[in-house]
Amino acid sequence: MHDSVKILYIGDIFGRPGRNILKESLPGLVSEYAPDLILANGENAAAGFGITPGLADELLGLGIAVLTTGNHIWDKKEIYPYLAEHADGPLLRPANYPVQVPGRGLYVGKTRAGLEYAVINLQGRVFMPAIDCPFRTVDTLLESIPASVKIRVVDMHAEATSEKLAMGWHLDGRVTAMVGTHTHVPTADETVLPEGTAYITDLGMTGPYESVIGINKDIALRKFLSQLPERFEVAQGDVRLCGVVVEADAETGRAVSIERVVRKLHAEAGSEQQLK
Repeated sequence: MHDSVKILYIGDIFGRPGRNILKESLPGLVSEYAPDLILANGENAAAGFGITPGLADELLGLGIAVLTTGNHIWDKKEIYPYLAEHADGPLLRPANYPVQVPGRGLYVGKTRAGLEYAVINLQGRVFMPAIDCPFRTVDTLLESIPASVKIRVVDMHAEATSEKLAMGWHLDGRVTAMVGTHTHVPTADETVLPEGTAYITDLGMTGPYESVIGINKDIALRKFLSQLPERFEVAQGDVRLCGVVVEADAETGRAVSIERVVRKLHAEAGSEQQLK
């Protein structure tokens, strides 16, 4: 019998710096929080744009149970056949893309202890591609999940804070947690909504913060100033891991608490510490 469940959700893993700090920090996070379920957004794992089959397998091999993504899932063409061949697997693409595109946006699984859970991946439409409605899509998906699955987590990959907030209220009491991703800037609004859904507008990026949302700041500045095309490169400085730990009642699926987690890697010492 499970009394409670802890979920560690790691924000957008950006390029090699993000992958490296994830590898360095994850054992300590597991030791400290003892999560029953580890989730992460991996759409920027391949040099900041997309994810490859090899990197998906590498990240899942670290103990991440499910990888969610977003609009950059399509950047590496080699991921298309992988998504098609592993349609029932733990690499998700947003569920509200047209049904004919490869992959799925819902994963139902069990933890090592046998606790059932479901993860849904959505993408917003404000300032983003005009795909299917995420609100109607999530309603349909929730109806398809067996009633026995109480732990339900949603990644809303969206640009607008208003759209993420609206989704949080839309799902309050129907899912354990709704986390926002995509903007790469961690927000300080983590809360448990009145009906028991843990919410945060954006998990933040797991990657280099001496940057413009992960990109080398000098290159980004040149583009803003000149409006000419630039080849983006992943930045390297001030690498951090960002995410949340959600604790929930295993019997009801309702969240009890949500805590922001930040780890910073100090290159000179090769060590990590929690930012206070």
